[in-house]
Amino acid sequence: MTPEPPEDFGRPHRPTGVDHPPPAREREREELSIPEGFGTRPDPLTVPTSQFTAIVDPVNPFDPADPVAAGSEATTDPGRSGNGRHDGADRPSLFAHHPFRILGLLLVLIGLVVIVGGYLWLNSEANPSGPKGAQVIATVPKGAGLSSFAGTLQKDGVIDSSLAFRIWISVHGDPGVLTGSYAFNKNDSFGTVKSVLANGPDVFDLEVLPGFTVSEVATRVGQIPGHDGTTFKAIATGGSLHSLWQPVGVTSLDGLLGTGIYQLLPGETDTQLLTQMIDRFDKQANSANLSSRAGALGLTPYQAITLASVVEKEGVIQKNLGPVARVILNRLAKNTPLQMDSTVLYSEGRDGGPVTSKDLKLQTPYNTYLHSGLTPTPICFPAPAALQAALNPPVGAWLYFVVVESDGTEAFADTYAQQLANEAVAAQRGLS
Repeated sequence: MTPEPPEDFGRPHRPTGVDHPPPAREREREELSIPEGFGTRPDPLTVPTSQFTAIVDPVNPFDPADPVAAGSEATTDPGRSGNGRHDGADRPSLFAHHPFRILGLLLVLIGLVVIVGGYLWLNSEANPSGPKGAQVIATVPKGAGLSSFAGTLQKDGVIDSSLAFRIWISVHGDPGVLTGSYAFNKNDSFGTVKSVLANGPDVFDLEVLPGFTVSEVATRVGQIPGHDGTTFKAIATGGSLHSLWQPVGVTSLDGLLGTGIYQLLPGETDTQLLTQMIDRFDKQANSANLSSRAGALGLTPYQAITLASVVEKEGVIQKNLGPVARVILNRLAKNTPLQMDSTVLYSEGRDGGPVTSKDLKLQTPYNTYLHSGLTPTPICFPAPAALQAALNPPVGAWLYFVVVESDGTEAFADTYAQQLANEAVAAQRGLS
C-alpha cells in the first residue's frame, strides 16, 4: 500500500527562515562575478591583451582539427594574431592575384627615373659648367633651318648635343635663324645661343677691293650694323693712326690699307678694323721687299706705293700691270707729265668714267696733265700684284698705252705716232 504524500507535496517550497539557502537564481547571480574594472574607459596607452587564455595541451599543443591552431602558433601578440585572424605570412599577397599592378608600378617607377634623369641631363647640357671657351664663328647657309644649324653648332664645339638643344628650343621657343654668320663661344649655354640667334647675324665680311679708296671703304663700313662710315673716314684721314710707310705730314691712309676680306666681329671698333688693315698692308709691303726695291728704283717707299696705286687704276688686268709701271717710270725719268685720267678722277672723287676737257683743266695737284711727277698721295689701295709690278717693272721704252681689246688688253707704244695708230684701232673697235 502506497503511503499518501504529505500535504505540501507539489507546492513550491518556500523558506521560512534566514538559515535556508537562497533560491537558485540568486545563487547563479552570486556565482557570476563581474570582473574588476568592467565598464570603465580603457587607457589608450595600455596595450590591450586578450581576456581569454588559450588552453594548450602540453603533450599535443596543436589540435589538427582546429584550422587556426594547425596553421600557426598560439600567441597573444596583437601584431601577429589581431582579432584571431591568420598570421600575415599565411594571407595572400596584395599583388598575388593582380600581376598587372606590379607591372603598372614598375612602369611608373621607370617613367619617373626617365623623367628625372632626362631633366638632369637636359639641364646639364643647357647650362654647362666651366668657363667659356674660344670664340667660334658659325655661318648659316641660305635656306638652312635651326635643326641643321644645331648640328653645325655641335660640330664646332659650341654645344655638346644638338639633340638636347633641339629639345630645349622646343620648350623655350624657336628664335628662328637668318642667313649669315654668328659669333659664339665654346661651352656657351643654350640661353646664350638662343639670344645670339634671336638678334640676327652679328659677324660681317668687309671686302676691300684693289683700287678702292678710303671713301669707298667708309661707305661699305657704314652699311654694317654697329659701324658708322663717317666715323671710319674721320679716323682713316685724321692722323690718329699711322702706317709704317706714311711720311711726316701725311694724315690720310689712302693706299696704305691691305686689300682682301675682313671679318668684323661683335663689338669691334673702327679703330681696331683700321689697325688690322694697316697691319695687313705692312705684311704685303714687306713681302714685296718694298724698302729695298723702292730704293733701287730711286723712289722712297711711299712714292713706290703711290706708283703702285696708279698702276692699279690704269693697268686694270694682270698682264698690263708691269708695262704700265714701266711707262710711268719712263715718263718720270723724262720729267714728262704722266697724263693719267685716274689721277684726275681721284681729285673729283670718281672711280672711272669719261674725262672731259674741262676735267683736264682742274687746278689740283692730282691733275697729272698739268703737273709733272707723282701725285702727292696714293690714289687707291694697290693689290699685292700691282705692288710687285711697280717694284719689278719689265724693261721697255714705252711712253704711251691705250685699251685695244674688250677684255682690257692694252697696246703700248714708244712714240706718239704709234700711239695714234693704236688709238685708231681702239676707235674702230668702239673702245675709245
